[in-house]
Amino acid sequence: MSDPNNITPEDAPVWDALRTVPDPEFGLNIVDMGLIYEVNNKDGDIAVIMTLTTPNCPSGDWIYEGVKSALRLLPFAKNVEVTMVFDPPWTPEMLTDNGKQQLGW
Repeated sequence: MSDPNNITPEDAPVWDALRTVPDPEFGLNIVDMGLIYEVNNKDGDIAVIMTLTTPNCPSGDWIYEGVKSALRLLPFAKNVEVTMVFDPPWTPEMLTDNGKQQLGW
């Protein structure tokens, strides 16, 4: 899994864009929720592997489309691919330290 605290310069704007997408149920961005498993950016070809808190998340389609939209707004974006996976399943331990602080944990 990618670590949002240890990213390459070419991936940094992708992570910044992902931080603009909220999880409406928790009120945290999807990066601090720990929903992003991997980010790859090669010459504007952006690939993201992500998950949701549950496979039946009622906001899943909205979050998925939000990710695609946020990434397509990047000026260097050529192709955007978002893959949704549920293995490993999301757990609260995947929250970033910032996310835990925001939730008062």
